[in-house]
Amino acid sequence: MSIANETVKYLRDNNLVVTTAESCTAGKIVTLLSEVEGSGEFIECGYVVYSPQAKQRVLHVSAQTIATFNLTSVQVASEMVTGALRDSTANAAIATTGILGPDDVDGIPAGTICFAWAFQSNGECYVYTHEHQFFGGRCQVQAKATDYALRWLPHFHQRACAGVRDEA
Repeated sequence: MSIANETVKYLRDNNLVVTTAESCTAGKIVTLLSEVEGSGEFIECGYVVYSPQAKQRVLHVSAQTIATFNLTSVQVASEMVTGALRDSTANAAIATTGILGPDDVDGIPAGTICFAWAFQSNGECYVYTHEHQFFGGRCQVQAKATDYALRWLPHFHQRACAGVRDEA
């Protein structure tokens, strides 16, 4: 079973509706999910925000957070995911921001992707973040990051259901 099929089944089995806030994955997460028959019931929307201005305007990412931590940071991913969740009717969200390559940017290695997952559970918002470096060309890194974001969704959702907060 493909990761998209597995994720849609997980969303269905756990009464989750997802939104995405994607920068470097450019909407590939929500696109992959949408290719699964019946997935429309479990997707609320997908935001694609590349520029700092779009992240601020659309997802309410703080200019101070960007200036302090850089666009490629778990802090920015965290604000992206909470902004997407706050502005949608979804109860789950995934965010990505990073550098596909081929070049490093601001001393951050190409292939560095920052992820955030957020869930509304029992009236609370649980946010989890992670940074990972992938290797390969731009398209390979983008595909790997898309897969990674979906593979970790069940893990972090189960942590939210158990009331476990992120260690960060």
